[in-house]
Amino acid sequence: MDEELNVTHLTLDWYTEVNKYRYVFFFIMFILYSLIICTNSIILYLIWIHKNLHEPMYIFIAALLLNSVLYSTTVYPKLLIDFLSEKQVTTYSACLFQFFMFYTLVCSEFLLLAAMAYDRYVAICKPLEYQTIMRKTTVSIFLVVAWLVPACHVAVLAIASAEAKLCDSNIKGIFCNNAVYTLQCERSRLITIFGVVALVDLSILPMLFIVFTYTKLFIVSHRSCKEIRKKAAETCLPHLLVLISYSAFFVYDVSIARVKSDFPKTTRIIMTLQIMLYQPLLNPFIYGLKMKEISKHLNKLLSQQISSYLSMFLC
Repeated sequence: MDEELNVTHLTLDWYTEVNKYRYVFFFIMFILYSLIICTNSIILYLIWIHKNLHEPMYIFIAALLLNSVLYSTTVYPKLLIDFLSEKQVTTYSACLFQFFMFYTLVCSEFLLLAAMAYDRYVAICKPLEYQTIMRKTTVSIFLVVAWLVPACHVAVLAIASAEAKLCDSNIKGIFCNNAVYTLQCERSRLITIFGVVALVDLSILPMLFIVFTYTKLFIVSHRSCKEIRKKAAETCLPHLLVLISYSAFFVYDVSIARVKSDFPKTTRIIMTLQIMLYQPLLNPFIYGLKMKEISKHLNKLLSQQISSYLSMFLC
C-alpha cells in the first residue's frame, strides 16, 4: 500500500513534455481561448438583442454557449499562467474547485441538450400545444435543473475527494479533471458508487432520452409532409452533431481515470486539449451556420461591420 503524504501543493506533470515550446503553446492557447470567447459571445449577443430569437430553442442555445464560455474559463486562464511559469503547481483545494466547476458545467451540457431535444419534440410533434407546454416558467425550470442538479452531484464527489488520503502529488494531466482520483491512496466506496450514479444520471440517461426523443421525432416527421421533414432536419441536425462530438470526448475523459493504462503523456495532453477545445469552438459555428434565423442575423451583423470598416478606410 502506498504511503500517505501530507500534500499542500500539487504538481502538473505535463510540463516536461512541452517546456521547449511553451511560448508557442501559450500563443496558440491564447488565440484559441480568444476565439472561443469571441465566437460564443457574438451568438449570445445576437440572441440577446433580437426579440424574434427570444424563443425556447434559442434560449437553450444561448445557455449552451454560455456554458461553453464558463467551462473554458475554468481551464484556460490557469493553463495560460502555467505556460509562462517555471513551476506548474496548484493547491489541492484549488484543484478540487476547478474539478467541481469543470464537471458541473460539462454535465449540465447533457441536460441542456436533453431540454433542447424535448423542445424540438414538442415543436414538431405537438405544434398546437407548444405555447402551452413550453412557457417561460417551463424553460426557467429546465435551465435551473440543468445547472443545479450537476452541481449537487459533483459537490458530493468533490467533498468526498477533499476528505480522501493522498499518496501522490503529481497530477497526470494539464488541469484538475478525473486525474485527481489517481492521487488518492484508495478510492473510497462513496466516490466509486456516487461516481457511477452521477455518470448514469448526468450523461447516460440524458443521452438515452435524447436518442429516444430524436428517433420518435424523425419517425413522426418522416410520415409527415416535406415542410415538417425540412424543419426537423434544420433544427435537429445541429443538436445531434453537438451531442455526437461531445459524447465522444466525454467517454474518453471518463475512461482515462477509470481505466488505469499507461498512455503516453503527449497522447493524454492532446486528447485532453480536444475535450476543452473542440466543443466550445464547434458550438457557435454549428449554431451560427446551421440555424437559419441566427445565420441571417449573423450575416447582417458581418455586413454592417464590413461596410463600416470600408467607409472608414475610404474616408
